[in-house]
Amino acid sequence: MRSQYCGSLNTGDVGKRVELAGWVYRRRDHGGLIFVDLRDVTGVVQVVFSPEIAPAVHASAHDIKQEYVIRVEGEVSLRPEGTENPSIPTGGVEILASALHVLNTCKPLPFQLDDEYLDDGEAPNESLRLKYRYLDMRRPKVLQTLVGRSKAAQVVRTYLTSQGFLEVETPFLGKSTPEGARDFIIPSRLNPGEFYALPQSPQLFKQILMVGGLDRYFQMARCFRDEDLRADRQPEFTQIDLEMSFVDVDDVLSLSEGVINALFESIKGTPLALPLRRMAFSEAMERYGSDKPDLRFDLPMEELTPLFNATEFGVFRKAAEEGGAIKGLALKGKTLSRKDLDTAVDTAKSFGAGGLIWMRREAGKLVSPIVKYLKDSETSSIDALFGLSDGDVLFIMADARARVNDLMGRLRLYLGDRYDLIRRDEYSFLWVVDFPLFEYSEEEKRYVALHHPFTSPQGSLKGVERGLESLRAKAYDLVLNGVEIGGGSIRNFRKEDQMEMFRLLGHTEEEAKEQFGFLLEALEMGAPPHGGIAFGFDRILMMLLGLESIRDVIPFPKTQKGTCLLTGAPAPVKQKQLNELRIRIVKE
Repeated sequence: MRSQYCGSLNTGDVGKRVELAGWVYRRRDHGGLIFVDLRDVTGVVQVVFSPEIAPAVHASAHDIKQEYVIRVEGEVSLRPEGTENPSIPTGGVEILASALHVLNTCKPLPFQLDDEYLDDGEAPNESLRLKYRYLDMRRPKVLQTLVGRSKAAQVVRTYLTSQGFLEVETPFLGKSTPEGARDFIIPSRLNPGEFYALPQSPQLFKQILMVGGLDRYFQMARCFRDEDLRADRQPEFTQIDLEMSFVDVDDVLSLSEGVINALFESIKGTPLALPLRRMAFSEAMERYGSDKPDLRFDLPMEELTPLFNATEFGVFRKAAEEGGAIKGLALKGKTLSRKDLDTAVDTAKSFGAGGLIWMRREAGKLVSPIVKYLKDSETSSIDALFGLSDGDVLFIMADARARVNDLMGRLRLYLGDRYDLIRRDEYSFLWVVDFPLFEYSEEEKRYVALHHPFTSPQGSLKGVERGLESLRAKAYDLVLNGVEIGGGSIRNFRKEDQMEMFRLLGHTEEEAKEQFGFLLEALEMGAPPHGGIAFGFDRILMMLLGLESIRDVIPFPKTQKGTCLLTGAPAPVKQKQLNELRIRIVKE
């Protein structure tokens, strides 16, 4: 029905007769002439209906309205001098229409699709846009985002295929296993009372593929997690999932950097400086209070505890004697009023801090409500440690080490945002490595795997009974601007090592076999050393495209309540279906 796409036309096509099809994006009636911006998936081109060229066609053009689906025939012509539109690729040409065919009409729109209109602050609310997602998709910004998503997926596939990876699909219908989040479960009609689970990730299957000898696997994997939602979380999402045999940490990180560089260069137009920076988990927590530090600004925590081993100031003395920590953040080059300082204190308290101490350097001395309780040697040591200048402000907190790290890390992010310290146009990638193998769960009152129970330790687990918190894992996360965008590990590939991991996690041999028997059996069948990683594809696109939510890069996203406003899912089903599944709905 068309000879080419709207967005493909340029001045090299002048004089050519073309046939185009698309949607009426804008229509302007200038009396004698009618101008229509015709839009398809590639872009927009201006079509001119003139009574001098085709009177009957011009008359018909009076009846077309916004978002009508039309087909036009005409000649490509240069736009008159002074009417060019350099902001679009087709801005130098227009189509002089000689034929018009209305293929379909359109009812009045529930909201405008013109991005210029939407950018004026009159955009419809998200619920309305998701209800009419097929209209929202026609907006150029949304359309180009989805086109960009397709191209990015192709970049990933091309790169990994060039590195010897095989694309393999893994099952959606699997077994419910404890992997951290809550499973979506599906009843089996053929096996009453039994259930499938949708995969939180293809973790077990990709390990099985390595046992099967496929050597290098990848998949644009659909993953499902029944958890509370937020801006960067959806119940179903896509991962760039990969696994490799006969590798260790450096191999996986190097290959992963190639994937990320290919994506970054395709979207941003420039390559990354490789290799990417690495930081140990312990350094990230002690200096930035987070295992995903945002390094677009320089505001690290400094350890002050040794300076106050013999202090007379009660707050500091108590923290030091109880094995806690005293740490400081120096905000330099900013002028803070007393109100600013009080606001910072109130913000720290809103995070859960018992208090926050501030010091300001004035006329070569530290000024603070607590200075009178400190020795001159202590204040001079602080001044020298941070290299303060007049006007600089120091924030100090003393408490249990974990609380200080967490609260000061959150304060750091607040200060970075509040005082415009963050280099917004920068993309700061960071590998966080050497994670703990275990963490203690206050909720479960036991140690749990920090990543997942299939992660290999650095060293052996044999004979380990105590000090689990000191064990390190062959695990790694990739962080971008303070957001985790990927993570993985080297796996346990011998059955005895995996069973030891389960034992330390508190699982009996029977429980381990019941939940993971097929994996344990596979590990006895000549499983090779292997490891891998998974990247949040939606999250990466969201960040590189400068969007606020992963919903903006997903074709059919769910709301924060997990509902699809377009289709009405989830929804009740007929009683006949419930009877077939032998399920009874219990009302509250």
